[in-house]
Amino acid sequence: MEFLCYHRDRSDSLTLRDELLQEHWSYMDQYAEEMIARGPVFAADGETPIGSVHIVDLPDPAAARAFAFDEPNYQAGAYRDVLLRRWRNLLGRTMWDFPGGPAGDNRYLVLGLGSGRPADLALPPDRDGLIAFGPLLSDDGDTWLGTAVLLSAPNPDSARTALTPDRYADIEVQLWEFGGRR
Repeated sequence: MEFLCYHRDRSDSLTLRDELLQEHWSYMDQYAEEMIARGPVFAADGETPIGSVHIVDLPDPAAARAFAFDEPNYQAGAYRDVLLRRWRNLLGRTMWDFPGGPAGDNRYLVLGLGSGRPADLALPPDRDGLIAFGPLLSDDGDTWLGTAVLLSAPNPDSARTALTPDRYADIEVQLWEFGGRR
């Protein structure tokens, strides 16, 4: 089962996150085989980290909760909240398989939260910039809760067009980059 985990930072947690960086990476190294995508999310300045996204393939919701809540930054109180949802990998690949590689145009997390009739359940015709794309689902996988996309785009407005705008209660667009040890 695939899961999207989005840890959002507390506004005053940068120093704490810096102190825990090696612990965070060591923790994530334990999940290297299960990782579909990972990386930090940044404020509009492109410099200030405001969260982390991890898409992982784990056996069940309990394993996903353990992954999300045993993470060292979470345990230390660096995060203000955690979004954890089942996710379906419509591209069928990891971020490391993305033909554009780890560097290039701006990269974004586009997160659409919705309810009711599902939207964006199929890949868009233009897939060139897509790094990860799939629906957010309930734990049992039966209820559509939104869509999450990682993509390369020239700007946030272009990134936002990856989702059907009138089908979501909110669409969040944040700068994102390929994660892992530097």
